[in-house]
Amino acid sequence: MRVIYPDRGLALLCQLLGYSRQAYYKVKKHLEDKAAFYAIVAELVSEVRTEIGNFKLGARKLLPLINEKLGIDTQSIGRDQLFEVMELYGLKVRKRKRRRPNTTNSEHNFGVYPNLIKHLDIQEAERVWASDITYIRIKGRFLYLNLITDCYSRKIMGYCLHPDLSAEGTLKALLMALGNRQYPIRKLIHHSDQGIQYCSQVYINMLKTHGIAISMSAKGSPQENPLAERVNGILKDEYGLGKLLDNEDQALQKVETSIGSYNQKRPHNSLDDDTPEQKHNEDNWKQDLDASLSTKPRTKQMTVNNEKDKDEACLPISGSSITHDNSMKD
Repeated sequence: MRVIYPDRGLALLCQLLGYSRQAYYKVKKHLEDKAAFYAIVAELVSEVRTEIGNFKLGARKLLPLINEKLGIDTQSIGRDQLFEVMELYGLKVRKRKRRRPNTTNSEHNFGVYPNLIKHLDIQEAERVWASDITYIRIKGRFLYLNLITDCYSRKIMGYCLHPDLSAEGTLKALLMALGNRQYPIRKLIHHSDQGIQYCSQVYINMLKTHGIAISMSAKGSPQENPLAERVNGILKDEYGLGKLLDNEDQALQKVETSIGSYNQKRPHNSLDDDTPEQKHNEDNWKQDLDASLSTKPRTKQMTVNNEKDKDEACLPISGSSITHDNSMKD
């Protein structure tokens, strides 16, 4: 204060601010004591980290160790104060952002489709499939896991571990999913992001060829495809696919084992503790069977013109048996 106004006395300046000289010195001493205390704590942070051999030990783990060194009879430090000290002295652990590839390229000239499932109540398997791509890290590079999951049963219907982000990987996953269908006459919706793989002509044509409706989440809206994000998280966190793997063979083996376990052994709370396989299989298959039979063309009736033709028509076929239709008329 006196440096700023060297020609004015301290008493006058304190009086103008409404403080006594005693209050000024008290605050000054408190700040000096606080600065000295913070310096001691900063030294202890470095000391504890050196003793433990972990220079990335965070504030929460440091707190009891710092207070133990300060001693019961001296001043202790709180968590917020310790954060302040570490920030002030540059001791906070800066988390390095892990390099991760961008699996969604929405900057393309292909057509996109609206979101058809935003308010859809899904009550059966193979009504909606959610597709997504996640990355698997191996030494030196990334692999890309293409997944197609049934939104009702949570079953992974198709997958492909591919070395790049081309549409070939997504197409292989789709072909596997189509081959695994159990209710093929149901009207199905395929939901994905607006990535170039899902918008490519070859992928769109495959969906249309199989009569599958196309749905896409809005650009930059992963929350519109939550199941795909959830399945990615389970495979990475619970099955270890988020860890660095040695090579492509190990990654493929781990993917196959993990998806097999996920589908057949892992119970889901949202499925009343059933596995995805159980939920998918317990669906009302009889309803589809009845619908399928009702759509088959009727068998054309045979007209028998005379007794000779009648006798020949009733002869048994060699190596097989036939059932006579009592409703057949002459």
